[in-house]
Amino acid sequence: MKLQDELKEYLISQGASDVGFCCVDDGDFGECKYAVSIVIALSKAIVDEIGAEPTHTYFNHYRSVNAFIDSLLLKAGLFLQRKGYNYITVAASQSINKDGWNYKGRYSHKKAAALSGLGTVGKSSMFLHSKYGASVRLGTIFTDCPFDVNNSVPESPCESCNACVKACPSGAISGKMWTPDRDREEIFDPEKCSNYMKNHFKHIGRGAVCGICMKVCPYGEK
Repeated sequence: MKLQDELKEYLISQGASDVGFCCVDDGDFGECKYAVSIVIALSKAIVDEIGAEPTHTYFNHYRSVNAFIDSLLLKAGLFLQRKGYNYITVAASQSINKDGWNYKGRYSHKKAAALSGLGTVGKSSMFLHSKYGASVRLGTIFTDCPFDVNNSVPESPCESCNACVKACPSGAISGKMWTPDRDREEIFDPEKCSNYMKNHFKHIGRGAVCGICMKVCPYGEK
């Protein structure tokens, strides 16, 4: 069994819902240019409870899944290190604000997952997994271990759908289609989203989550 297949099998056995691989040339990871994208599917029942606002249960689920992903990233890194390779983890939910508050992480989990062929990015700027739709969380680990990749992004299903655009209470979603080279701000305004959550959902996780666009997305299994 190839090390790539061995790593995927290991991560699935540890609880990952899906795993993909790609190679990027726009990161700051030195020789660690190969990315492993880890997907965790959220609880359908918990997501279904989201209405005009998130629930306390969803907030707890969101935090628990993020922590679980970070644990899987470390396990993947230690797996690769035992095989003689280096690794750099990108946390499931962490902003790196070197140039002011810009709502960005060290690398886009969504882009890595899309380049890995696991799905695409919707008008909502959320990753749409080919099976689980928008109801997922992501983590990424970079390594110098060479993988077989093709960096093929699946076609977006969003062109004739505006469910998330209409449902977003903050008006943060422009309705434009995502492409790997399009700036996030062209399709989604993270500051509008964040400010709305802080102003309206402070009683739930201090306004750190929403999930309405995820709840209404019709793509994937429901």
